[in-house]
Amino acid sequence: MTKTIPAYQRIKNAILDNIHSGKWQAGNAISTEMALAEEFGVSRMTVNRALKELSEERVLERRQGSGTFVAQQQFNHTFVEVRNIAEDLKSANRDYEAQVVSKRAITADMLDNELCRKFGISEGAVIDEESVPVNTSAQTDASDEALLYEVKIIHFADGQPIQFEERWVDAKKVPKFIDQDFSVVNTSDYLIAKSPLESGSYTIRALAAPDEIAEFLQIAPQSPTLVLRRQTYSAGQVVTFVKMWHAGDRYQFSGEL
Repeated sequence: MTKTIPAYQRIKNAILDNIHSGKWQAGNAISTEMALAEEFGVSRMTVNRALKELSEERVLERRQGSGTFVAQQQFNHTFVEVRNIAEDLKSANRDYEAQVVSKRAITADMLDNELCRKFGISEGAVIDEESVPVNTSAQTDASDEALLYEVKIIHFADGQPIQFEERWVDAKKVPKFIDQDFSVVNTSDYLIAKSPLESGSYTIRALAAPDEIAEFLQIAPQSPTLVLRRQTYSAGQVVTFVKMWHAGDRYQFSGEL
């Protein structure tokens, strides 16, 4: 039997969908409790629970006497520090440049085991009618449906490649991601602005560079690299998964305790 979704969770999901789609931007007021109660045919107590939980998750901000607003996201100061390499290099007085290698839509027949596992996609996933259509910039048939968007970007410091970024994004949650010019717009900044990111997890490993990665970073194959893998979540689901490859002799991770 199909498990019934509780009313308060349906309200939470609908609010998150409105934020993901851009209908409600950061700082915007959302519908009132009374309006939401009428829309979903529930009591204000049920609506209150949904708003309370989203406020605790830092998605919404409730202001006494004013209403409920989409919170200004401060994700990079909460659970995981999401570094912006462009800002890091500029703050170090180094010239920064980004080169987009490729971007495309990923359909069900293009998924590998790692992406299925990271995004919780079952094998042989069936796309419903609400799924996002493949963008004109994608390299697939227009009748296919995009599950994920993929971008590959080389980041340069003073004309030298310092990071190679491979990123996948949930196409339904961030439908306009693929339309951005990522030689100008930073991927992390865009996602933080468009999605109510709640938490994240990451690993950093030292790996020998495969031939393709070595070519992008302009290093010898099998040279040492530092690879950061990170996934970030909204409403308990992965919004984006990224691999960031760094030339081992040009980059280091540092911070303060």
